[in-house]
Amino acid sequence: QVPLVESGGGSVQAGGSLRLSCAASVSTYSAYCMGWFRQVPGKEREGVANIASDGGTSYADSVKGRFTISKDNAKKTLYLEMNNLKPEDTAMYYCVSLKDTRAVAKWSCNNGYSNFDYWGQGTQVTVSS
Repeated sequence: QVPLVESGGGSVQAGGSLRLSCAASVSTYSAYCMGWFRQVPGKEREGVANIASDGGTSYADSVKGRFTISKDNAKKTLYLEMNNLKPEDTAMYYCVSLKDTRAVAKWSCNNGYSNFDYWGQGTQVTVSS
């Protein structure tokens, strides 16, 4: 059973928009901290955005003002709204989460936390110039 399932990736032109979704289960949806990472082949994974228990969010400098992370606790779904996409946003995007039994402080979640338990299989985003 795949713990997290991403969808919504695709190919767009620069300036376009995409909305990624991440469906979790009861045991893989964390009330404390969830996020999105991305990776380009040959490069390290990069944290894109996190969202904490109170809805507080944090973003990589490269996406601030363009991307918005949100969640629906009832649907156990995480989202990433991506606007004004640039070619450098091209990457595989991964949803991440904690075990439901692990707690992470809000300040930690929104200050570069990266020790997640679950990773999705990824969804490809390609932005052409």
